[in-house]
Amino acid sequence: MTAAELAPVLVALGCPSEKSAEMAAQLDKRARQLAAQKNETYENALAHLLRLMQQGWAAKEKGL
Repeated sequence: MTAAELAPVLVALGCPSEKSAEMAAQLDKRARQLAAQKNETYENALAHLLRLMQQGWAAKEKGL
């Protein structure tokens, strides 16, 4: 998945659209780093990071 493909996914999860491209690029980079560090697939690392981001945005919306 490319950063351009990730941006709309992030928006759907609650990311502000004006920050989605920058955050997608950072997320892609971090997922690749995490996959290499933990010897797992990029897809698994990306899914893990997306879950964390979704939880963070959900908590922010609830005021936590």
